[in-house]
Amino acid sequence: MRAQFVLSEIGVGLRRNLTMTFAVIVSVALSLALFGGALLMREQVSTMKDYWYDKVNVSIFLCNKSDAASSAKCAKGAVTAQQKKEIESDLRNMKDLVETVHHETADEAYKHYKQQYSDTAIASVVTPDQMQESFRVKLKDPEKYKVVATAFAGRDGVESIQDQRSILETLFNMMRSVNYAAVALMFLMLVIALMLIINTVRVSAFSRRRETGIMRLVGATNFYIQIPFIAEAAFSGLIGGLFACVLLLGGHYFLVDHGLELAQQMPLVNFVGWDVVLAQLPLVLVIGLLMPSIAAFVALRKYLKV
Repeated sequence: MRAQFVLSEIGVGLRRNLTMTFAVIVSVALSLALFGGALLMREQVSTMKDYWYDKVNVSIFLCNKSDAASSAKCAKGAVTAQQKKEIESDLRNMKDLVETVHHETADEAYKHYKQQYSDTAIASVVTPDQMQESFRVKLKDPEKYKVVATAFAGRDGVESIQDQRSILETLFNMMRSVNYAAVALMFLMLVIALMLIINTVRVSAFSRRRETGIMRLVGATNFYIQIPFIAEAAFSGLIGGLFACVLLLGGHYFLVDHGLELAQQMPLVNFVGWDVVLAQLPLVLVIGLLMPSIAAFVALRKYLKV
């Protein structure tokens, strides 16, 4: 009988505040969708870092004839065969740090350059002797780049040392900035949702103050009186959480797999899979259920006095 009464009170409360309940659902759905999106963005950055950092190389560029006139580091002239042999030998002896070493000749560098920049005007005037030889070094731990850079910087025949991670860091920093913006917007939406929940509880408690007064007179406990209001907020939050899950699933489906098909258009980007998306949904639902319930409980402590 008590359960039936509580359920009837929940239905009455939802009908009386239908517009505000709808606003709460929309606000919770949007804020939780942004929350889930921020989590997925963080996972995306982490996945891409793990994927690309495992593939990047340290490039040791060697001096050529044209560098001798333009670079102070190559003042002694182009790299000699003996210098190349010593550099390669030292790299291969760094077995604790270096996984593989590949020597790219000037002709190979020229071929790769022509493939990448064949549509540009400068590609037609570049000659093989202007290209730099280099050693492409894959490290066992990409974080140890400075060890290699320190060991070979300033050596005869070495023009520069480049860590390809520095190129990727710009992309990752941009993605982090987008993630921070999403988190800031998420907090704003959460504040709006909490304010709507508190106002909804206020209106509901005020409109039913006579019923709650009668319940107090017949000996109902505070918790028993609060249950319908908390359940209304929890129900609205749960519906909002479900909508947020639909938005996250739909976003991944239409943006990555179908619709825009980013996974096919951007094959070099290792997008997070469905397992990562599905793993975030329980957390979104739990927050959608608990956040309105706690907000309603706090509001009722002040506004349910009769």
